[in-house]
Amino acid sequence: MTLSEPTLAPPMAPSTVDMALIFAAHAERAARIEALRPGNKDRLFDGLTAAGITHVTVTFDGAGDSGQIESIGAWSGETAVDFPATEIEYAALTWDDPEVEMRQLSLEDVVEQLAYDFLSDTHGGWENNDGAWGEFCFDASARCIHLEFNERYTSSELFTHDF
Repeated sequence: MTLSEPTLAPPMAPSTVDMALIFAAHAERAARIEALRPGNKDRLFDGLTAAGITHVTVTFDGAGDSGQIESIGAWSGETAVDFPATEIEYAALTWDDPEVEMRQLSLEDVVEQLAYDFLSDTHGGWENNDGAWGEFCFDASARCIHLEFNERYTSSELFTHDF
Protein backbone atom coordinates (compact mmCIF):
# COMPACT_ATOMS: atom_id res chain seq x y z
CA MET A 1 0.00 0.00 0.00
CA THR A 2 1.32 3.40 -0.97
CA LEU A 3 0.32 6.59 0.79
CA SER A 4 0.27 9.77 -1.21
CA GLU A 5 -0.26 13.32 -0.12
CA PRO A 6 -3.37 15.04 -1.47
CA THR A 7 -2.67 17.64 -4.10
CA LEU A 8 -4.02 20.99 -2.97
CA ALA A 9 -4.03 24.18 -4.91
CA PRO A 10 -1.81 26.86 -3.40
CA PRO A 11 -3.65 29.49 -1.39
CA MET A 12 -4.87 32.51 -3.30
CA ALA A 13 -2.78 35.63 -3.19
CA PRO A 14 -4.23 38.42 -1.08
CA SER A 15 -6.59 40.71 -2.96
CA THR A 16 -5.14 43.89 -4.35
CA VAL A 17 -8.56 45.54 -4.45
CA ASP A 18 -8.96 48.19 -1.78
CA MET A 19 -12.64 47.88 -0.89
CA ALA A 20 -12.43 50.80 1.55
CA LEU A 21 -11.31 53.00 -1.34
CA ILE A 22 -14.18 51.76 -3.53
CA PHE A 23 -16.76 52.39 -0.80
CA ALA A 24 -15.32 55.84 -0.09
CA ALA A 25 -15.49 56.76 -3.80
CA HIS A 26 -19.10 55.54 -3.96
CA ALA A 27 -20.06 57.55 -0.86
CA GLU A 28 -18.39 60.66 -2.28
CA ARG A 29 -20.27 60.27 -5.59
CA ALA A 30 -23.58 59.73 -3.78
CA ALA A 31 -22.96 62.87 -1.71
CA ARG A 32 -22.22 64.89 -4.86
CA ILE A 33 -25.44 63.66 -6.50
CA GLU A 34 -27.41 64.50 -3.35
CA ALA A 35 -25.90 68.00 -3.37
CA LEU A 36 -27.27 68.55 -6.92
CA ARG A 37 -30.86 67.64 -5.98
CA PRO A 38 -31.96 70.90 -4.30
CA GLY A 39 -31.01 72.91 -7.40
CA ASN A 40 -32.73 70.42 -9.71
CA LYS A 41 -35.89 70.50 -7.57
CA ASP A 42 -35.87 74.32 -7.45
CA ARG A 43 -35.54 74.59 -11.24
CA LEU A 44 -38.31 72.02 -11.68
CA PHE A 45 -40.72 73.73 -9.28
CA ASP A 46 -39.95 77.12 -10.87
CA GLY A 47 -40.69 75.65 -14.32
CA LEU A 48 -43.91 73.97 -13.18
CA THR A 49 -45.14 77.16 -11.50
CA ALA A 50 -44.31 79.27 -14.56
CA ALA A 51 -46.32 76.80 -16.68
CA GLY A 52 -49.34 77.05 -14.34
CA ILE A 53 -48.94 73.45 -13.16
CA THR A 54 -49.86 73.05 -9.50
CA HIS A 55 -48.93 69.42 -9.11
CA VAL A 56 -47.74 66.35 -10.99
CA THR A 57 -48.60 62.73 -10.25
CA VAL A 58 -46.31 59.85 -11.16
CA THR A 59 -47.44 56.24 -10.85
CA PHE A 60 -45.01 53.33 -10.97
CA ASP A 61 -45.22 49.56 -10.82
CA GLY A 62 -42.65 46.80 -10.82
CA ALA A 63 -42.11 43.12 -10.12
CA GLY A 64 -40.07 40.18 -11.34
CA ASP A 65 -36.91 42.23 -11.91
CA SER A 66 -38.49 44.96 -14.03
CA GLY A 67 -40.30 48.13 -13.18
CA GLN A 68 -41.36 51.30 -14.86
CA ILE A 69 -43.14 54.59 -14.58
CA GLU A 70 -46.73 53.85 -15.60
CA SER A 71 -47.97 57.42 -16.02
CA ILE A 72 -47.05 61.04 -15.45
CA GLY A 73 -49.90 63.53 -15.19
CA ALA A 74 -49.77 67.30 -14.87
CA TRP A 75 -52.53 69.24 -13.13
CA SER A 76 -53.62 72.83 -12.78
CA GLY A 77 -55.83 72.67 -9.72
CA GLU A 78 -58.26 69.84 -10.44
CA THR A 79 -57.86 70.04 -14.22
CA ALA A 80 -55.49 67.73 -16.09
CA VAL A 81 -53.20 69.68 -18.43
CA ASP A 82 -50.49 68.87 -20.94
CA PHE A 83 -46.87 69.47 -20.14
CA PRO A 84 -45.53 72.44 -22.08
CA ALA A 85 -42.54 71.98 -24.39
CA THR A 86 -40.47 73.97 -21.87
CA GLU A 87 -36.97 72.71 -21.16
CA ILE A 88 -34.99 73.41 -18.02
CA GLU A 89 -31.46 72.72 -16.88
CA TYR A 90 -30.87 69.48 -15.02
CA ALA A 91 -27.54 68.91 -13.26
CA ALA A 92 -26.21 65.36 -13.50
CA LEU A 93 -23.08 63.32 -12.99
CA THR A 94 -22.05 60.67 -15.49
CA TRP A 95 -20.04 57.58 -14.56
CA ASP A 96 -17.00 58.46 -16.60
CA ASP A 97 -16.68 62.19 -15.91
CA PRO A 98 -16.25 63.82 -12.50
CA GLU A 99 -17.61 67.16 -13.77
CA VAL A 100 -21.26 68.15 -13.42
CA GLU A 101 -23.06 67.99 -16.74
CA MET A 102 -25.87 70.48 -17.31
CA ARG A 103 -28.53 68.91 -19.54
CA GLN A 104 -31.55 70.57 -21.14
CA LEU A 105 -34.55 68.35 -20.35
CA SER A 106 -38.30 68.80 -20.63
CA LEU A 107 -40.23 69.33 -17.41
CA GLU A 108 -41.76 65.87 -17.81
CA ASP A 109 -38.32 64.26 -18.26
CA VAL A 110 -37.00 65.95 -15.11
CA VAL A 111 -40.02 64.66 -13.16
CA GLU A 112 -39.35 61.14 -14.45
CA GLN A 113 -35.63 61.32 -13.68
CA LEU A 114 -36.23 62.55 -10.13
CA ALA A 115 -38.89 59.87 -9.52
CA TYR A 116 -36.49 57.09 -10.56
CA ASP A 117 -33.70 58.67 -8.47
CA PHE A 118 -35.86 58.87 -5.34
CA LEU A 119 -37.10 55.30 -5.80
CA SER A 120 -33.54 54.07 -6.13
CA ASP A 121 -32.40 56.04 -3.09
CA THR A 122 -35.25 55.15 -0.74
CA HIS A 123 -36.35 51.71 -1.96
CA GLY A 124 -33.52 50.23 -4.01
CA GLY A 125 -34.71 47.02 -5.68
CA TRP A 126 -38.36 48.13 -5.72
CA GLU A 127 -38.76 46.35 -9.04
CA ASN A 128 -37.36 42.99 -7.90
CA ASN A 129 -39.13 39.82 -6.78
CA ASP A 130 -42.71 40.62 -5.76
CA GLY A 131 -41.99 44.29 -6.45
CA ALA A 132 -43.79 47.43 -5.45
CA TRP A 133 -46.14 50.09 -6.75
CA GLY A 134 -47.08 53.57 -5.75
CA GLU A 135 -47.40 57.21 -6.58
CA PHE A 136 -45.42 60.40 -6.28
CA CYS A 137 -47.01 63.81 -5.99
CA PHE A 138 -44.79 66.72 -7.01
CA ASP A 139 -46.57 69.64 -5.31
CA ALA A 140 -45.36 72.82 -7.02
CA SER A 141 -47.21 75.13 -4.62
CA ALA A 142 -45.69 73.56 -1.49
CA ARG A 143 -42.42 72.82 -3.35
CA CYS A 144 -42.30 69.28 -1.99
CA ILE A 145 -42.42 65.74 -3.30
CA HIS A 146 -44.56 63.12 -1.56
CA LEU A 147 -44.19 59.36 -2.12
CA GLU A 148 -46.75 56.67 -1.32
CA PHE A 149 -44.94 53.35 -1.60
CA ASN A 150 -46.57 49.90 -1.50
CA GLU A 151 -44.27 46.91 -1.20
CA ARG A 152 -45.44 43.46 -2.27
CA TYR A 153 -44.16 40.39 -0.50
CA THR A 154 -44.86 36.70 -0.33
CA SER A 155 -45.85 35.42 3.05
CA SER A 156 -45.96 31.91 4.33
CA GLU A 157 -47.34 30.56 7.57
CA LEU A 158 -46.62 27.15 9.04
CA PHE A 159 -49.26 25.40 11.05
CA THR A 160 -48.52 22.11 12.75
CA HIS A 161 -51.03 19.85 14.39
CA ASP A 162 -50.66 16.73 16.44
CA PHE A 163 -53.73 14.52 16.51
